Amino acid sequence: MVGACFEVDPPAVDETFPAGLSPEQGAVALACAKADQVARRRPDDVVVGADTLVVLDGDVLGKPRDADEARRMLQRLSGRTHEVWTGLAVRHRSRGRSAEGAECTRVTFRELDPGEIERYVALGEGMDKAGAYAVQGVGAIFVVRIEGCYYNVVGLPLARLAGMLRPFGVRLW
Repeated sequence: MVGACFEVDPPAVDETFPAGLSPEQGAVALACAKADQVARRRPDDVVVGADTLVVLDGDVLGKPRDADEARRMLQRLSGRTHEVWTGLAVRHRSRGRSAEGAECTRVTFRELDPGEIERYVALGEGMDKAGAYAVQGVGAIFVVRIEGCYYNVVGLPLARLAGMLRPFGVRLW
């Protein structure tokens, strides 16, 4: 889609939100941990790490641990506006280059009824997503407004990433 070939190399990083940090700082810290771990294995490659989280009333909603937690998250998001933060980290270890940044998008849900929450949780689509929903899937029917980068809500703010990659000699498209 964006004209660059990427290889996925998942890190084994604890994605627990770091205590005492703002959502922006926490998203960037987690992205850095992921990028740093992979960059140690691949020092000659340009490595991108990313982490996305949902914030409502100052509470970070990560990936739900189970269906009950997913239900509770969706009930909280129902009829409300929340923030989606994605932290990005770019590393090129052998050249000693690094960059970090974050993107924030505000998302508003319509009121959800208990039956559709139950059906959506049973679908399983949001179980591996921050906030327990996937805007690029069936979860799109919950969203009435997006203020900011749509791709950030999907999990990778492409415009910001493209700008961050340029100094590393990587051009998207």
